[in-house]
Amino acid sequence: MTTTFPPIPYLEWIVGRTDDATYDLATSDLCVSGDGDEIVPPVLDGLPAPEDETETLEQHLAARYDVPESCVLVTAGASSANFLAASALLGDYEADAAATSDEDDSDEESRPRPQVLAEKPGYQPLGAVPEALDARVDRFVRPPEYDYDIEPDRITAAASDSFAYAIVTNRHNPSGRLASRAELAEMARVTADAGGHLLVDEVYAPFVDPARDGPFGGVSAAGLPNVVTLGSLTKFYGLGGLRIGWIIAGTELIDRAQTVSRYLPTVAEPSRNLARRALHNGETIETAARERVSKNHEQLATFVADRPMLSGRVHAGGTFAFLSHDELDGDEVVDAAWDAGVLVVPGRFFDDPESFRIALGGTPDEMQAALDVFGDVLDSLS
Repeated sequence: MTTTFPPIPYLEWIVGRTDDATYDLATSDLCVSGDGDEIVPPVLDGLPAPEDETETLEQHLAARYDVPESCVLVTAGASSANFLAASALLGDYEADAAATSDEDDSDEESRPRPQVLAEKPGYQPLGAVPEALDARVDRFVRPPEYDYDIEPDRITAAASDSFAYAIVTNRHNPSGRLASRAELAEMARVTADAGGHLLVDEVYAPFVDPARDGPFGGVSAAGLPNVVTLGSLTKFYGLGGLRIGWIIAGTELIDRAQTVSRYLPTVAEPSRNLARRALHNGETIETAARERVSKNHEQLATFVADRPMLSGRVHAGGTFAFLSHDELDGDEVVDAAWDAGVLVVPGRFFDDPESFRIALGGTPDEMQAALDVFGDVLDSLS
């Protein structure tokens, strides 16, 4: 097996741009601006630490997801969680393939590369990681004409004999479409029938108002058979600086991921402590986050509805959307916006050069100011 790690175009493109932009309509994290001390993020400033100092971050997350602690692995952010989950899932496939190979046909070179099915359109790094780990990454479509629905039959049609796992995001990145647990359960059943697992990136799952019954008040596939889920404190809690993510999966896959994690930097203890404080004060933080989600959703929905030159749907409760201009491609819209100091993301990074992604993560006042300038840009292009 030859493993290479080529640049990921989206990540190469976005680095530094949010700092240079006057108006940020690319960042989807619910970031909190303002002053805090040098260590404690503003969202945690003044909030109390947990009274029970013995409860670990893993124990707290296990309680949130209603799974055994052995089914939780804390990682250095969601990107690390994706890498470790991919390594564990591909390692599981390789182990199964080796165990079922004939004795005369057990040489690694004689086995096909494991197949990973990634959604299209989709978040580029999720498919780039298994490809860098020497998997064959094929795509299955979430069709825009059906509101980017997940259609399990597409897995059945695309899976090969070497199928290892399929990837979906929920909320779907870039469209914002939210799948139900029942839909995810059916997807998991189909991937199991095809001989693989389902990996669900749930960093945007809590973006709902009012809260639901799942962990962090969102829809989750955690605990379903054959499913691995990813989460983090970056998007909904706005705590990207802590670099806290996690994997929820069966014990064997967690053990595989844990083994791989020993080759990587560990999660810093100050980040763990601040994450425990965040989860201890979850009700306070999540109430404020949901208030922002609702306001930003309303602003985005109104903005799109008022501009007939834009096509695309703002999904219920969504704070980001995948849109297209009736006369211009995605890069032309992005370039014109950038000239006015507004940052939006080209659709080519999500498999559709005709489109662009707009996201409202900042405060409602910040986002309204950004939308006003972006609206002037669009009006000038029409």
